[in-house]
Amino acid sequence: MKFTHATPVTVSLPDLQHGTIPFATLLSAFGPSSLGILVVTDLPDGFAALRQRVLTNASRIAQLPAATLASLTRPAAKYLVGWSHGVETLRPGVVDTAKGSYYINCAFYKDKSLAGADGVKFPGFEEYTAPNVWPPEAEDEHGDQASVPGFRSDAEALIKLIIDTAVLVARACDRFAEAEVEGYVAGYLERMVQGSETTKARLLHYFPTEPAHEPEMEATSNENALGLGNGVSAPGEKMKKSLSEIDDSWCSTHVDHGCLTGLTSAMFLDESCEKSDELASSPDPSSGLYILSRSQEVHKVGIPRGALAFQTGEALELITGGRFKAVPHFVRGVDADSVQGKGRIARNTLAVFTQPNLDEVVDLKTGLTFGEFARGVVKKNTAS
Repeated sequence: MKFTHATPVTVSLPDLQHGTIPFATLLSAFGPSSLGILVVTDLPDGFAALRQRVLTNASRIAQLPAATLASLTRPAAKYLVGWSHGVETLRPGVVDTAKGSYYINCAFYKDKSLAGADGVKFPGFEEYTAPNVWPPEAEDEHGDQASVPGFRSDAEALIKLIIDTAVLVARACDRFAEAEVEGYVAGYLERMVQGSETTKARLLHYFPTEPAHEPEMEATSNENALGLGNGVSAPGEKMKKSLSEIDDSWCSTHVDHGCLTGLTSAMFLDESCEKSDELASSPDPSSGLYILSRSQEVHKVGIPRGALAFQTGEALELITGGRFKAVPHFVRGVDADSVQGKGRIARNTLAVFTQPNLDEVVDLKTGLTFGEFARGVVKKNTAS
Protein backbone atom coordinates (compact mmCIF):
# COMPACT_ATOMS: atom_id res chain seq x y z
CA MET A 1 0.00 0.00 0.00
CA LYS A 2 1.47 3.33 -1.05
CA PHE A 3 1.31 6.16 1.47
CA THR A 4 3.07 9.37 2.46
CA HIS A 5 3.89 10.71 5.91
CA ALA A 6 1.92 13.84 6.76
CA THR A 7 2.52 16.43 9.48
CA PRO A 8 -0.79 17.47 11.06
CA VAL A 9 -1.70 21.06 11.86
CA THR A 10 -0.57 21.83 15.41
CA VAL A 11 -1.70 24.45 17.94
CA SER A 12 -0.85 25.03 21.59
CA LEU A 13 -3.23 24.73 24.51
CA PRO A 14 -2.54 28.34 25.61
CA ASP A 15 -3.51 29.61 22.15
CA LEU A 16 -6.80 27.70 22.44
CA GLN A 17 -7.35 29.09 25.92
CA HIS A 18 -6.73 32.65 24.73
CA GLY A 19 -8.93 32.25 21.65
CA THR A 20 -6.15 33.25 19.26
CA ILE A 21 -6.31 30.41 16.72
CA PRO A 22 -6.57 32.00 13.24
CA PHE A 23 -9.46 30.89 11.06
CA ALA A 24 -6.91 29.90 8.41
CA THR A 25 -5.37 27.43 10.86
CA LEU A 26 -8.74 25.83 11.55
CA LEU A 27 -9.41 25.52 7.82
CA SER A 28 -5.99 23.93 7.33
CA ALA A 29 -6.84 21.37 10.02
CA PHE A 30 -10.52 20.72 9.34
CA GLY A 31 -11.41 22.40 6.03
CA PRO A 32 -12.37 20.91 2.65
CA SER A 33 -8.76 20.18 1.60
CA SER A 34 -7.52 19.12 5.04
CA LEU A 35 -6.73 15.80 6.69
CA GLY A 36 -9.38 16.49 9.33
CA ILE A 37 -7.01 16.38 12.29
CA LEU A 38 -5.65 18.95 14.75
CA VAL A 39 -2.84 18.26 17.24
CA VAL A 40 -2.78 20.15 20.56
CA THR A 41 0.52 20.55 22.42
CA ASP A 42 1.64 22.14 25.72
CA LEU A 43 -0.85 20.13 27.74
CA PRO A 44 -1.13 20.31 31.56
CA ASP A 45 1.79 18.91 33.55
CA GLY A 46 -0.19 15.90 34.74
CA PHE A 47 -1.02 14.65 31.26
CA ALA A 48 2.10 12.57 30.62
CA ALA A 49 1.79 10.60 33.87
CA LEU A 50 -1.94 10.02 33.39
CA ARG A 51 -1.42 8.79 29.84
CA GLN A 52 1.36 6.48 30.99
CA ARG A 53 -0.71 4.90 33.75
CA VAL A 54 -3.98 4.57 31.83
CA LEU A 55 -2.47 3.12 28.66
CA THR A 56 -0.25 0.74 30.62
CA ASN A 57 -3.36 -0.45 32.45
CA ALA A 58 -4.92 -1.44 29.12
CA SER A 59 -2.45 -4.33 29.03
CA ARG A 60 -3.07 -5.16 32.68
CA ILE A 61 -6.81 -5.33 32.13
CA ALA A 62 -6.42 -7.56 29.08
CA GLN A 63 -4.33 -9.98 31.19
CA LEU A 64 -6.83 -10.28 34.05
CA PRO A 65 -8.19 -13.79 34.74
CA ALA A 66 -11.03 -14.88 32.47
CA ALA A 67 -13.49 -14.89 35.37
CA THR A 68 -12.61 -11.30 36.23
CA LEU A 69 -12.98 -10.17 32.62
CA ALA A 70 -16.34 -11.94 32.42
CA SER A 71 -17.49 -9.98 35.48
CA LEU A 72 -16.49 -6.75 33.69
CA THR A 73 -18.46 -7.59 30.53
CA ARG A 74 -21.95 -6.19 30.01
CA PRO A 75 -23.92 -8.00 27.27
CA ALA A 76 -27.08 -6.08 28.26
CA ALA A 77 -25.25 -2.86 27.35
CA LYS A 78 -24.41 -4.35 23.93
CA TYR A 79 -20.81 -4.84 25.12
CA LEU A 80 -20.33 -1.05 25.08
CA VAL A 81 -19.70 -0.71 28.81
CA GLY A 82 -16.69 -2.37 30.43
CA TRP A 83 -14.64 -5.10 28.77
CA SER A 84 -15.40 -6.18 25.20
CA HIS A 85 -13.59 -8.78 23.10
CA GLY A 86 -14.57 -10.97 20.18
CA VAL A 87 -18.10 -9.60 19.73
CA GLU A 88 -17.52 -6.96 17.05
CA THR A 89 -17.89 -7.50 13.32
CA LEU A 90 -15.24 -5.87 11.17
CA ARG A 91 -17.21 -6.78 8.06
CA PRO A 92 -19.80 -9.46 7.23
CA GLY A 93 -18.60 -12.82 8.50
CA VAL A 94 -15.45 -11.45 10.14
CA VAL A 95 -15.36 -11.09 13.94
CA ASP A 96 -12.60 -8.97 15.47
CA THR A 97 -10.41 -10.85 17.95
CA ALA A 98 -7.24 -8.80 17.39
CA LYS A 99 -8.03 -6.23 20.05
CA GLY A 100 -9.90 -5.80 23.29
CA SER A 101 -11.69 -2.65 24.40
CA TYR A 102 -12.69 -1.12 27.70
CA TYR A 103 -15.64 1.25 27.30
CA ILE A 104 -16.46 4.07 29.69
CA ASN A 105 -19.56 6.28 29.65
CA CYS A 106 -18.52 9.88 30.26
CA ALA A 107 -21.70 11.47 31.63
CA PHE A 108 -19.69 12.11 34.81
CA TYR A 109 -18.05 14.99 32.94
CA LYS A 110 -21.36 16.87 32.86
CA ASP A 111 -22.35 15.90 36.40
CA LYS A 112 -20.36 13.70 38.79
CA SER A 113 -23.60 12.17 40.05
CA LEU A 114 -24.60 10.88 36.59
CA ALA A 115 -23.98 7.21 35.82
CA GLY A 116 -25.02 7.65 32.18
CA ALA A 117 -27.85 9.02 30.06
CA ASP A 118 -31.40 8.89 31.46
CA GLY A 119 -32.57 5.28 31.25
CA VAL A 120 -36.21 6.22 31.85
CA LYS A 121 -36.19 8.82 29.09
CA PHE A 122 -34.23 6.59 26.69
CA PRO A 123 -35.28 2.96 27.16
CA GLY A 124 -33.41 0.45 25.04
CA PHE A 125 -30.17 2.45 25.00
CA GLU A 126 -28.36 0.57 27.75
CA GLU A 127 -25.03 1.20 26.03
CA TYR A 128 -25.43 4.84 27.12
CA THR A 129 -27.61 4.54 30.22
CA ALA A 130 -25.86 1.66 32.01
CA PRO A 131 -23.45 2.61 34.81
CA ASN A 132 -19.77 2.03 34.30
CA VAL A 133 -18.08 -1.07 35.68
CA TRP A 134 -14.53 -0.99 37.04
CA PRO A 135 -11.83 -3.60 37.72
CA PRO A 136 -11.16 -4.48 41.37
CA GLU A 137 -8.90 -2.00 43.14
CA ALA A 138 -7.35 -4.63 45.41
CA GLU A 139 -6.41 -8.31 45.30
CA ASP A 140 -8.95 -10.80 46.58
CA GLU A 141 -8.57 -12.70 49.85
CA HIS A 142 -6.51 -15.39 48.13
CA GLY A 143 -3.96 -12.88 46.86
CA ASP A 144 -4.73 -13.40 43.19
CA GLN A 145 -3.43 -10.70 40.84
CA ALA A 146 -6.93 -9.76 39.67
CA SER A 147 -6.87 -6.05 40.39
CA VAL A 148 -5.93 -2.81 38.66
CA PRO A 149 -5.32 -0.26 41.44
CA GLY A 150 -6.13 3.34 40.61
CA PHE A 151 -7.57 2.62 37.18
CA ARG A 152 -10.90 4.39 37.71
CA SER A 153 -9.47 7.61 39.14
CA ASP A 154 -6.74 7.79 36.50
CA ALA A 155 -9.10 7.01 33.61
CA GLU A 156 -11.67 9.57 34.72
CA ALA A 157 -8.96 12.22 35.18
CA LEU A 158 -7.48 11.60 31.73
CA ILE A 159 -10.91 11.58 30.08
CA LYS A 160 -11.76 14.87 31.82
CA LEU A 161 -8.53 16.42 30.55
CA ILE A 162 -9.30 15.28 27.00
CA ILE A 163 -12.87 16.62 27.11
CA ASP A 164 -11.64 19.89 28.67
CA THR A 165 -9.37 20.26 25.66
CA ALA A 166 -12.15 19.27 23.26
CA VAL A 167 -14.28 22.07 24.74
CA LEU A 168 -11.58 24.58 23.78
CA VAL A 169 -11.29 23.14 20.27
CA ALA A 170 -15.08 23.34 20.01
CA ARG A 171 -14.99 26.97 21.13
CA ALA A 172 -12.50 27.79 18.37
CA CYS A 173 -14.74 26.02 15.84
CA ASP A 174 -17.73 28.01 17.11
CA ARG A 175 -15.85 31.29 16.63
CA PHE A 176 -15.17 30.36 13.03
CA ALA A 177 -18.68 29.12 12.30
CA GLU A 178 -20.37 32.13 13.89
CA ALA A 179 -18.43 34.38 11.50
CA GLU A 180 -18.47 32.20 8.40
CA VAL A 181 -21.61 30.02 8.44
CA GLU A 182 -24.98 31.65 7.90
CA GLY A 183 -27.52 30.80 10.57
CA TYR A 184 -25.03 29.08 12.85
CA VAL A 185 -26.25 28.91 16.45
CA ALA A 186 -23.72 30.70 18.63
CA GLY A 187 -21.79 28.41 20.95
CA TYR A 188 -23.50 25.26 19.65
CA LEU A 189 -20.51 22.92 19.53
CA GLU A 190 -19.06 23.97 22.88
CA ARG A 191 -22.42 23.44 24.59
CA MET A 192 -22.77 20.03 22.96
CA VAL A 193 -19.33 18.86 24.10
CA GLN A 194 -19.81 20.19 27.63
CA GLY A 195 -23.37 18.96 28.06
CA SER A 196 -23.29 15.54 26.42
CA GLU A 197 -24.43 12.53 28.44
CA THR A 198 -23.45 10.11 25.67
CA THR A 199 -19.76 10.88 25.18
CA LYS A 200 -17.94 7.56 25.22
CA ALA A 201 -14.31 6.66 25.93
CA ARG A 202 -12.71 3.57 24.47
CA LEU A 203 -9.44 2.22 25.86
CA LEU A 204 -8.00 -0.06 23.19
CA HIS A 205 -5.56 -2.93 23.57
CA TYR A 206 -4.21 -4.48 20.37
CA PHE A 207 -3.03 -7.94 21.38
CA PRO A 208 0.43 -9.07 20.26
CA THR A 209 -0.08 -10.92 16.99
CA GLU A 210 1.45 -14.21 15.96
CA PRO A 211 3.86 -14.39 12.99
CA ALA A 212 2.27 -14.85 9.57
CA HIS A 213 -0.90 -13.12 10.78
CA GLU A 214 -1.51 -9.85 9.00
CA PRO A 215 -3.29 -7.42 11.34
CA GLU A 216 -6.66 -6.08 10.27
CA MET A 217 -7.07 -2.50 9.18
CA GLU A 218 -8.94 -1.22 12.18
CA ALA A 219 -11.27 1.74 12.60
CA THR A 220 -10.67 4.04 15.55
CA SER A 221 -14.34 4.58 16.12
CA ASN A 222 -17.75 3.23 15.62
CA GLU A 223 -17.78 0.85 12.68
CA ASN A 224 -15.47 -1.31 14.74
CA ALA A 225 -16.72 0.08 18.03
CA LEU A 226 -20.22 -1.31 17.65
CA GLY A 227 -21.63 2.14 17.07
CA LEU A 228 -20.38 3.61 20.28
CA GLY A 229 -21.40 7.15 20.12
CA ASN A 230 -20.20 9.23 17.31
CA GLY A 231 -21.22 6.77 14.61
CA VAL A 232 -19.88 5.66 11.29
CA SER A 233 -20.86 6.22 7.73
CA ALA A 234 -19.80 3.71 5.10
CA PRO A 235 -17.79 5.03 2.15
CA GLY A 236 -19.74 6.19 -0.89
CA GLU A 237 -19.42 4.46 -4.27
CA LYS A 238 -16.73 6.81 -5.55
CA MET A 239 -14.71 6.32 -2.42
CA LYS A 240 -15.20 2.54 -2.50
CA LYS A 241 -13.73 2.46 -6.00
CA SER A 242 -10.73 4.47 -4.89
CA LEU A 243 -10.25 2.35 -1.79
CA SER A 244 -10.40 -0.90 -3.72
CA GLU A 245 -7.68 0.40 -5.99
CA ILE A 246 -5.50 1.26 -3.00
CA ASP A 247 -5.93 -1.80 -0.79
CA ASP A 248 -8.78 -4.27 -0.29
CA SER A 249 -8.34 -4.07 3.47
CA TRP A 250 -9.71 -0.52 3.37
CA CYS A 251 -13.25 -1.93 3.45
CA SER A 252 -13.49 -1.00 7.13
CA THR A 253 -12.48 2.60 6.52
CA HIS A 254 -14.96 5.06 7.99
CA VAL A 255 -15.70 8.62 8.97
CA ASP A 256 -16.79 9.47 12.49
CA HIS A 257 -20.40 10.58 12.77
CA GLY A 258 -20.00 12.74 15.88
CA CYS A 259 -18.30 16.06 16.31
CA LEU A 260 -14.78 15.74 17.72
CA THR A 261 -12.83 12.59 18.56
CA GLY A 262 -9.96 13.06 21.01
CA LEU A 263 -7.00 10.67 20.68
CA THR A 264 -3.85 10.01 22.66
CA SER A 265 -0.72 8.83 20.93
CA ALA A 266 -0.36 5.07 20.95
CA MET A 267 1.77 3.25 23.51
CA PHE A 268 3.79 0.22 22.41
CA LEU A 269 4.73 -2.36 25.05
CA ASP A 270 6.74 -5.57 24.93
CA GLU A 271 4.55 -7.96 26.90
CA SER A 272 7.23 -10.66 26.89
CA CYS A 273 9.13 -8.65 29.50
CA GLU A 274 8.30 -8.93 33.19
CA LYS A 275 8.36 -5.14 33.40
CA SER A 276 6.74 -3.70 30.31
CA ASP A 277 8.08 -0.20 29.83
CA GLU A 278 6.88 1.88 26.91
CA LEU A 279 8.97 1.46 23.79
CA ALA A 280 10.50 4.58 22.29
CA SER A 281 8.54 4.03 19.08
CA SER A 282 6.62 1.39 17.20
CA PRO A 283 8.90 -1.47 16.11
CA ASP A 284 6.66 -1.80 13.05
CA PRO A 285 6.89 1.42 11.02
CA SER A 286 3.66 0.57 9.18
CA SER A 287 1.59 0.57 12.38
CA GLY A 288 -0.43 3.68 13.12
CA LEU A 289 -3.15 6.08 12.03
CA TYR A 290 -3.89 6.44 8.31
CA ILE A 291 -6.07 9.09 6.68
CA LEU A 292 -7.51 9.16 3.16
CA SER A 293 -7.27 12.64 1.66
CA ARG A 294 -9.85 14.34 -0.57
CA SER A 295 -7.66 13.43 -3.54
CA GLN A 296 -7.82 9.73 -2.53
CA GLU A 297 -4.21 9.64 -1.31
CA VAL A 298 -3.22 7.69 1.81
CA HIS A 299 -1.38 9.60 4.53
CA LYS A 300 0.17 8.21 7.71
CA VAL A 301 -0.15 10.66 10.60
CA GLY A 302 1.76 10.54 13.87
CA ILE A 303 0.58 11.98 17.19
CA PRO A 304 3.41 13.21 19.47
CA ARG A 305 3.56 11.42 22.82
CA GLY A 306 2.99 14.62 24.79
CA ALA A 307 0.06 15.82 22.67
CA LEU A 308 -3.57 15.08 21.89
CA ALA A 309 -5.17 14.88 18.46
CA PHE A 310 -8.74 15.78 17.52
CA GLN A 311 -10.47 14.45 14.42
CA THR A 312 -13.60 15.80 12.78
CA GLY A 313 -16.85 13.89 12.45
CA GLU A 314 -19.89 14.20 10.20
CA ALA A 315 -21.94 16.12 12.76
CA LEU A 316 -19.31 18.85 12.72
CA GLU A 317 -19.43 18.83 8.92
CA LEU A 318 -23.20 19.24 8.97
CA ILE A 319 -23.38 22.04 11.53
CA THR A 320 -20.67 24.04 9.73
CA GLY A 321 -22.37 23.72 6.38
CA GLY A 322 -19.46 21.72 4.98
CA ARG A 323 -16.80 24.28 5.90
CA PHE A 324 -15.23 21.59 8.11
CA LYS A 325 -15.08 18.05 6.75
CA ALA A 326 -15.08 14.56 8.23
CA VAL A 327 -12.23 12.44 6.86
CA PRO A 328 -12.01 8.66 6.32
CA HIS A 329 -9.37 6.95 8.43
CA PHE A 330 -8.25 3.64 9.92
CA VAL A 331 -5.63 2.28 12.31
CA ARG A 332 -3.19 -0.49 11.50
CA GLY A 333 -1.88 -2.66 14.32
CA VAL A 334 1.58 -4.18 14.70
CA ASP A 335 2.47 -6.91 12.18
CA ALA A 336 4.23 -9.70 14.07
CA ASP A 337 6.18 -10.77 10.99
CA SER A 338 8.00 -7.44 11.01
CA VAL A 339 8.96 -7.66 14.70
CA GLN A 340 10.14 -11.26 14.98
CA GLY A 341 12.74 -11.60 17.71
CA LYS A 342 11.71 -8.25 19.21
CA GLY A 343 9.23 -9.60 21.76
CA ARG A 344 5.44 -9.65 21.94
CA ILE A 345 4.45 -6.12 21.01
CA ALA A 346 1.07 -4.73 22.09
CA ARG A 347 -0.41 -1.38 21.10
CA ASN A 348 -2.59 0.62 23.53
CA THR A 349 -4.42 3.89 23.04
CA LEU A 350 -7.43 5.90 24.24
CA ALA A 351 -10.13 7.52 22.10
CA VAL A 352 -12.84 9.82 23.48
CA PHE A 353 -15.84 10.36 21.22
CA THR A 354 -17.72 13.59 21.92
CA GLN A 355 -21.19 13.34 20.45
CA PRO A 356 -24.74 14.65 20.66
CA ASN A 357 -27.29 13.54 23.22
CA LEU A 358 -29.66 10.79 22.15
CA ASP A 359 -32.56 13.09 21.26
CA GLU A 360 -30.49 15.58 19.26
CA VAL A 361 -30.96 15.61 15.49
CA VAL A 362 -27.84 14.57 13.56
CA ASP A 363 -29.31 14.69 10.05
CA LEU A 364 -31.13 17.95 9.45
CA LYS A 365 -32.56 16.73 6.14
CA THR A 366 -34.31 13.64 7.54
CA GLY A 367 -34.70 14.59 11.20
CA LEU A 368 -32.78 11.46 12.27
CA THR A 369 -31.76 11.65 15.92
CA PHE A 370 -28.47 10.43 17.24
CA GLY A 371 -30.23 7.73 19.23
CA GLU A 372 -31.96 6.36 16.13
CA PHE A 373 -28.73 6.36 14.20
CA ALA A 374 -26.73 4.71 16.98
CA ARG A 375 -29.30 1.92 17.36
CA GLY A 376 -28.88 0.97 13.71
CA VAL A 377 -25.08 0.97 13.88
CA VAL A 378 -24.99 -1.18 17.01
CA LYS A 379 -27.27 -3.76 15.40
CA LYS A 380 -25.13 -3.80 12.27
CA ASN A 381 -21.83 -4.29 14.03
CA THR A 382 -22.57 -6.70 16.88
CA ALA A 383 -21.84 -10.34 16.13
CA SER A 384 -24.95 -12.48 16.59
